[in-house]
Amino acid sequence: MKPKVVITNWVHPEVIELLEYNCDVIANPNKESLSREEILQRAKNAQALMVFMPDTIDEAFLRECPQLKVIGAALKGYDNFDIDACTRCGVWFTIVPSLLSAPTAEITIGLLIGLTRQMLVGDHFIRTGKFAGWRPQFYSLGLANRTLGIVGMGALGKAIAQRLAGFEMRLLYSDPVVLPPEQEAAWKLSRVPFETLIEVSDFIVLVVPLQPATFHLINANTLAKMKPGSFLINPCRGSVVDEQAVCKALESGHLAGYAADVFEMEDWYRSDRPHSIPQSLIENTNQTFLTPHIGSAVDDLRRNIALEAAQNILQALQNQKPRGAVNCP
Repeated sequence: MKPKVVITNWVHPEVIELLEYNCDVIANPNKESLSREEILQRAKNAQALMVFMPDTIDEAFLRECPQLKVIGAALKGYDNFDIDACTRCGVWFTIVPSLLSAPTAEITIGLLIGLTRQMLVGDHFIRTGKFAGWRPQFYSLGLANRTLGIVGMGALGKAIAQRLAGFEMRLLYSDPVVLPPEQEAAWKLSRVPFETLIEVSDFIVLVVPLQPATFHLINANTLAKMKPGSFLINPCRGSVVDEQAVCKALESGHLAGYAADVFEMEDWYRSDRPHSIPQSLIENTNQTFLTPHIGSAVDDLRRNIALEAAQNILQALQNQKPRGAVNCP
C-alpha cells in the first residue's frame, strides 16, 4: 500500500500531483484550515503530514499518530511545533527555509512606506469624497536622512537591509552575529546594541524568531525607551510584541505608528494567546497599518514552498534525510 499523506490546508494542484505518484493523499480542498480534531482524525493512520502556519503539533497529538514518519512544514518559523516531541517520537520535522525572505522583505518595506507616509490615511480621505485637490496636509517624516534599526540579521533581516541600502537612510542593526565588514559596507549598515538601536531609531523593524528570549521583546519598558515619535514595523511574529502595550504607546503619542503583518492571536502554541487583535488597535486607523499575514502570499512562491515541503516528505518516506530537516529522530 502507498503511504498516506495528510495535507492540512489548501495547496496548488501540482503539489498533490507530485505526492500522488507515490502516496495516498488526503488533501484539504477548502481555503479554511482544518481544526486540530479533524487533522488528528485524518492523521491517526498516516505516515506523513504537511502542515502550515495555523497548525500546531505537540506530544499528545503525536502519540495518537504512531505510524507518522515525517511532518513537512510549508513554512520557515516553526514555533507552533514541538520539535523535541517529534524527535522523541521518531518523526522527522522539516521546514522550507529559503523561499520566504524575499516576499516578506517586500511586504515589510510596503508596511514601512505605507505607514510612515500616511498612504492608507490618504486613501481613506480620498474615499470620503472630501478631496478637492492639493492641500498642505498628511505631512510625514519621510525616509531620507532618517535612522532605521533592524532587530535581527538573519536571512530576512539581510533581505530587508539589501533592499533599503539605496534609500539614503542611516541603517543600524542589532544581532549576536556580526556581519562581514564588506557586507556592512555594501548595505551601509552599522551594528549597535539593542538598547542603542531602540533609543536612536526613527523606524524599528523586528525580524527575530519567536523564542523565550524574544517573547514580548517589545513591551512597556522597551517602548518607553524608544525615541518619541518613532514607528514600529513587525513582519516576524505577533508575540514578539506586547500588543496591549503598543496600544497604550500609540494612545499617549510616544509611538507614532505601528504596522504589522503578524499578530499575537496567531501564536497557537500559547495557551494564553489572545483570541483577537486588540480592538483599540483595529480602530486606530490613523496610526496603524495592518495586513492579514500576507508576507509570503505570492502565488508562484507559495506553490514552490509547498512543493519543497512535499519533496521533504518524499525523501523521508524513502528513508533519506530530508533536505529541510530541523531534527534527527
